[in-house]
Amino acid sequence: MNWKQKNILIASSDQVAIDAVSATLMGFDPMNIPFIRIAHEAGLGCGEVKELDIEGEDISEINWEFSKSSNTFASWGQKLVYWGPLKPLEKIILNTPLVFLGILASNLFHNFYWLRFKGRKRIHSALKTEWGTLFKKY
Repeated sequence: MNWKQKNILIASSDQVAIDAVSATLMGFDPMNIPFIRIAHEAGLGCGEVKELDIEGEDISEINWEFSKSSNTFASWGQKLVYWGPLKPLEKIILNTPLVFLGILASNLFHNFYWLRFKGRKRIHSALKTEWGTLFKKY
């Protein structure tokens, strides 16, 4: 995942609306995102941006042209277990002590590889932005 500074504040008591507005700004149709559509249909909030009362900047012309990112190692593995060829082994992998191997692998990957070779650079870059400067004042 790569962060992108956009300098927009989105606030609402409706968390589905926040996700819908965020998706719209990123260039996605929120109702094509299953968790937003399902939450909207279940009455948990509003996923239809046209139905929202948005104050401030007109977002109708904003499209940040985000794209679906490539899979992380963890999401790739998760898809193999939940929807891929490892689906028949799901209970063995997730409901036995084998689950701790996944936790260990995640810990090793994120804390010893990713943080060291990728994360620290991203953190230092983020802290050099105006938001990073503000964050350091807290």
